[in-house]
Amino acid sequence: MKLGLVTYQLGKDWDVPTLIEKLTALKYEGVELRTGHAHGVEDSLSPEGRAEVRRRFADSPIALVGLGSTFEYHSLDPQVVRNNIEGTKRYCELAKDVGAQGVKVRPNGDQEKAGVPRDQTLEQIGRALRECGQAALDNGVQIRLEMHGSVGDAVDMRKVIDVADHPNVWLCWNSNARFDVDENGSVKRDFAMVKDKIGLVHLHDLTDEAYPWRELLGLLKQNGYDGYCLAECSPPSPDPQRVLQYFRALYYAYGG
Repeated sequence: MKLGLVTYQLGKDWDVPTLIEKLTALKYEGVELRTGHAHGVEDSLSPEGRAEVRRRFADSPIALVGLGSTFEYHSLDPQVVRNNIEGTKRYCELAKDVGAQGVKVRPNGDQEKAGVPRDQTLEQIGRALRECGQAALDNGVQIRLEMHGSVGDAVDMRKVIDVADHPNVWLCWNSNARFDVDENGSVKRDFAMVKDKIGLVHLHDLTDEAYPWRELLGLLKQNGYDGYCLAECSPPSPDPQRVLQYFRALYYAYGG
């Protein structure tokens, strides 16, 4: 397994050259660039700008693991869903152009308060993802559905991924104690439900004793996972490099 960073809070103010420089010094191996941050890797980039990003990563030891978008597909408004699907397609093209391995998307809610059965929303998300998966396939990248929001548990995500039924649609395990951890303090039950479709892993605060980090990393290894485990640290820190140093030490201490 390989250690990397999600630029959600730490690294959000660094441009691409700074990210590469600092992550190299910190002995990280990859990065997922959250959209809307200082890196500026957005679909508005010119062909020359895309080529420059690709070159910078290709010439460095840091892999561009993915683009962290906020596209979501649960809206009651079909046009909003369509806009998110088309946006995902554009970011699949951007990922191909800059050399990223995939695009992270998310479910972000259900519509039960509006009277829509939960399974109906899950099916809607899955159908949208099937279309996005084809765009990912056409561009040689992956879609990674983050296990996020009110429908982010393994039961719901299994339903969504089965509806999507596409080889380029994967899950991003999000390490959420509220969803993943059972009454015995274990993640084995939920992990088993989705282990065949985990394509990316986000790790949060490794000092959180409510989450069985050592067990999770062991399960990933047993499952043959050889992808990236990305530090998604929050809140922001005035000394992000020091936080990332400690994170790396804990990650390897827990068996990463």
